[in-house]
Amino acid sequence: MSAFDPPATWLELPDVVRARRRTLTTLLVAQVLGTLGIGAAPSVGVLLAEQVTASETWAGLARSSTTVGAALAAFPLGALAARRGRAGSLTLAWTVAAVGTALLVAAAQTGSTVLLVLGMLGTGAGAAAGLQSRFAATDLAEPAHRARSLALVVWIGTLGAVVGPNLGLPGEWVEARLGLAPLAGAFAIGAVLLAVTAGVVALGLRPDPLLLAQRHTAADARPGGGAPLPGRAGFAAALREVRASPRGALALTALVLAHVAMVSVMTMTPVHLAHLGHGVGVVGLTISLHVLGMFALAPVVGAAADRFGQVPTILAGQVTLVGAAAVNLLGAASTPAVATGLFLLGLGWSVVTVPAAALLSESVPARSRPLVQGTGDALMNAAAALGAIVSGPLLAVAGFPGLAVVSGLCVVPVVALAARARRVPGRGA
Repeated sequence: MSAFDPPATWLELPDVVRARRRTLTTLLVAQVLGTLGIGAAPSVGVLLAEQVTASETWAGLARSSTTVGAALAAFPLGALAARRGRAGSLTLAWTVAAVGTALLVAAAQTGSTVLLVLGMLGTGAGAAAGLQSRFAATDLAEPAHRARSLALVVWIGTLGAVVGPNLGLPGEWVEARLGLAPLAGAFAIGAVLLAVTAGVVALGLRPDPLLLAQRHTAADARPGGGAPLPGRAGFAAALREVRASPRGALALTALVLAHVAMVSVMTMTPVHLAHLGHGVGVVGLTISLHVLGMFALAPVVGAAADRFGQVPTILAGQVTLVGAAAVNLLGAASTPAVATGLFLLGLGWSVVTVPAAALLSESVPARSRPLVQGTGDALMNAAAALGAIVSGPLLAVAGFPGLAVVSGLCVVPVVALAARARRVPGRGA
């Protein structure tokens, strides 16, 4: 196409190209700052929960509050995005996370369990914002690069996942300078980072990528008929929209079950390694390998999904998850085998969730996407909470091999739905 030829699609319009670049840059910066800001919750937050509550029961509730908060926030944020755009939705989410993190500072100062739980719930909004950001990267992405754009936002979050849990060290310096209680400093740093993140999103997502896409796709409808979901549609309506598309049903099922398989095994791996006689060093290394598998290769996975299609890539992820289950089943008594299995589990999660998230977005009309995406994120986080709760009793009854078998069985519904989805014409088939 020459400089004088009209663009083939609205995605090639000069203003859309500029907005796409600005959107992706903003999301990448926000993802780094935001994941750093909430990164202390799973590490320092655990210590704070034990310090404040002096009760394993309440500490467990506090630790799960972040996941519950993310599950509760996901759909309302999607609904808000459908009505007001990504900027308003993400700004609100990061702001709530900043307030929640500030409440954790207050919890450390006062020893209040109520403030602790409320603060952890608030940080869950940040986790929900991180998930929604990967979808925001696809709003203006060209179809051939949609999974790649999504994967880039996922991958850049690795920085926060690795560095964020270590905010306790600079937090000690802040505590000494400001006279804060032990463990409060990490959350003081986090609150500032999250407030900056909200500002970056509010100023950077202009024009709003979702509203811009909706203006250009206002006449779109799902193939076969049916109007897009209105901005105030409910959770059940979003699920009906997904069920109406075989590819959408596959994508949502793959997202949820990959998360169940990953969380249920990952949550209890430290306990299993402790049973094998290992301390925090081996546990930390094993979880680090798992996180590496989850995020490090996300751009490669995104490129593969764009090149070979989402459904084949999802199926490759199922093979990887089965491989992880087999290693954990047969090598449950071997520490190197468990570490290998956890790495494969993280990699399988990545190979499933990156193309599945892109496929979920493509399977519904543009105006329905924020609600459907919010539904997917809510179900993923709800599944994470359920997996974490069930995995403990399952480990006690069936041991680590039993957990491995359950994680492997999660692939069965996905493979069945993939066979159905591949009979439906589409780019990812």
